[in-house]
Amino acid sequence: MDTDYKFGMAFYNLENLFDTIDDPHTMDEDFTPDSRKKWTDKRLHKKLDKLSRVIPQIGKEQSGHPPVLLGLAEVENRDVIEMLTEKSHMREFNYQIVHFDSPDERGIDTALIYRKDYFEVLEAQSHSVGLTDDDGSIDHTRDILHVHGLLVGQPIHLLVNHWPSRRKGVEETEPKRLEVATAARAIVEQIKYSDADASIVIMGDFNDGPDSKSIALLSADDFINPLSREASPESGSLSHDHEWYLFDQILIDHKLLDPSGNIYFLKSDIYDPDYLREYDGPYQGTPFRSYAGRKFLGGYSDHFPVFTVFRVVV
Repeated sequence: MDTDYKFGMAFYNLENLFDTIDDPHTMDEDFTPDSRKKWTDKRLHKKLDKLSRVIPQIGKEQSGHPPVLLGLAEVENRDVIEMLTEKSHMREFNYQIVHFDSPDERGIDTALIYRKDYFEVLEAQSHSVGLTDDDGSIDHTRDILHVHGLLVGQPIHLLVNHWPSRRKGVEETEPKRLEVATAARAIVEQIKYSDADASIVIMGDFNDGPDSKSIALLSADDFINPLSREASPESGSLSHDHEWYLFDQILIDHKLLDPSGNIYFLKSDIYDPDYLREYDGPYQGTPFRSYAGRKFLGGYSDHFPVFTVFRVVV
């Protein structure tokens, strides 16, 4: 007799989740106790406590469970992820970690945490993307994390991304995001070459919206972007200069749309309850972030998490 499960998968940019130790090999000097931001253990653990309360709630109303799989961005190292998963609000869910140090100049990485009771990692690897600046120097960016595993026995591939930012201008930086999209698409093609029936989910902070060239290149004709309907002038996963953007997205392989399949997509949404929002002032309603410039606000993140819910039949 078949057993049906409902599981949530999510993605969350944690906004500069650094430890307080200066790493001489990365540009993390802003996140130390003696820096202008005064990033202390007390502030770190306040942020960790807040995040540990959020994560088990992402998609819980729709799936009945805390997310089984959660892609992460802007984590400095495995240590801060372990601190997060060991907080009291998360410890009972037995989250395990997939993390590789990437060559990013600031030392921030992508990662995946998963509930060991429901997901088994078969293989994990980190794919570096070689980018260069206009002067020919190397632009170190975040790796693409690829995790192949079994969700209650059903095989699935996950790609976790954090693409180059728009800080130096949208048009000026677009070629770099297109390069990373090309690299991610190559990983997809390799997966499909090895297994034509593979189920694939691509998640991340793409620093581009659903209508961008990079997302079109990535999704091609075999992925859907169910969160695209959430992009509007009034909503998104982050806000900048009083404009909303949907940079955090989860793309679904067409195979996951088949109701007769073992893993079947049900819905996708932004997790944006009131407690994750600024409660007053000029930025009321936008994500309640940790910092505004040097000022410590004591919030959660400058991004809202996004999630999908799947039915799994075993």
